[in-house]
Amino acid sequence: QVQLVESGGGLVQPGGSLRLSCVASGFTFSRYGMSWYRQAPGKERELVADKSASGGTNYADSVKGRFTISRDNAKNTISLQMNSLKPEDTAMYYCKATIWGKGYWGQGTQVTVSS
Repeated sequence: QVQLVESGGGLVQPGGSLRLSCVASGFTFSRYGMSWYRQAPGKERELVADKSASGGTNYADSVKGRFTISRDNAKNTISLQMNSLKPEDTAMYYCKATIWGKGYWGQGTQVTVSS
């Protein structure tokens, strides 16, 4: 079955950096689009970035120029490099695989940006 396991979250000061990773299993990773979403307390889950199977990328306006999504098909891994972090980036971050139109989610990793 599809499994997605995120890691890399933590507490970081404003202006700092974190790198999130999501290891996928149970499907042919290279064939499908992958995404990062986030959900802050009291807010709806929102798309942060996605990367298609062909390599195309898309970013939320709020993270453009600060976050970079990448994928390593040999390691079945999708990553999110987050730089210049702001308190408003604080959220639970989720990895998502879209397979034949159905979304599969990881359990999430918490990112807290605070001094």
